[in-house]
Amino acid sequence: MSDVLLIEKEGNIATVTLNRPEAMNALSRELRAAIAVTFDELEADPDVRVVILTGAGERAFTAGLDLKELGAGGGNFSAQDTVTDKDPVTSIGKFSGPVIGAINGVAITGGFELALACDVLVASENARFADTHARVGILPGWGLSQKLSRLLGIYRAKELSLTGNFLSAERAYEWGLVNRVVPQADLLPTCKQLANDMLSVLPDALNTYKALIDEGFAQNFGDALKTELRVSAEANKKVQSSAIAERREGIQKRGKSQV
Repeated sequence: MSDVLLIEKEGNIATVTLNRPEAMNALSRELRAAIAVTFDELEADPDVRVVILTGAGERAFTAGLDLKELGAGGGNFSAQDTVTDKDPVTSIGKFSGPVIGAINGVAITGGFELALACDVLVASENARFADTHARVGILPGWGLSQKLSRLLGIYRAKELSLTGNFLSAERAYEWGLVNRVVPQADLLPTCKQLANDMLSVLPDALNTYKALIDEGFAQNFGDALKTELRVSAEANKKVQSSAIAERREGIQKRGKSQV
C-alpha cells in the first residue's frame, strides 16, 4: 500500500490514517484510490470488524480534493474523475462494520463528504467543517448535498453550503453532527474505546443492525417501519430464547460494572 495511507491493525480494529500532512491530507488521485482499495480489502478481511478513519497531524482530517493536482491537469473539471464505483465514499459505504471518523482537524468539502461517509464522528477540539463547493464553483458528487440536510435539517444545511462558512467542533456537536468533542490527545483513545464497546456486540447483530439503520434512513418513515419488521422477523427467528436469557444476564453484569 502507498505511504499516502497508513493502516494499523489491533485485534479486530483497523485504524486507517490519511497520510499527506504536508498537503493537509488533500485527496489526490493516488490517495482516493488507496482509500477505495483499502476499504475493499478491509471488507474482505474477516478479522476486521470496526475501522477508525483519521488524518495525520493536527491541522487536517482532509482539506478535500487536491485542487493543485486538478488544476495541473488542465481542461474542465469532470465529475467522473471522482465519482466512480471505486471512489472512496462508495467503498467506505460498502464496509459492513462500523466506521468511526476521528476528525483530528479541518474537514473541508470533499473531506466533509468523507467524514459523512462514517457511521460515528468523534471530533477533536481542532476540528472544523466546511462545504466550500459553491465557493470554488463545483457541486458535490459524494452525497453531501443530500446527507447534510437529513442530518442537520434543511435550513442549517443551506446555511453551511450556501455560505461556505466553517462550523466549529463545538457548534457541530450542538447541531448533532458529531457524537462528541474531545481534546486532541484523547481523540484516538476515545475512538478505540468506542470501537471496543462496539466489538462487545455480537458480530452478526452489529453488522445487521447497522445495515438496518442505513436502509431505513434512506426511506420514508412508513417504508422504514416495514423494513424493520421484515428484517427483524428474518433475523430474530434464528435466535433461541435460552440464548437471549443468557446474553441478558451478561448485559446486566456488564451494566453493574460500568456504574
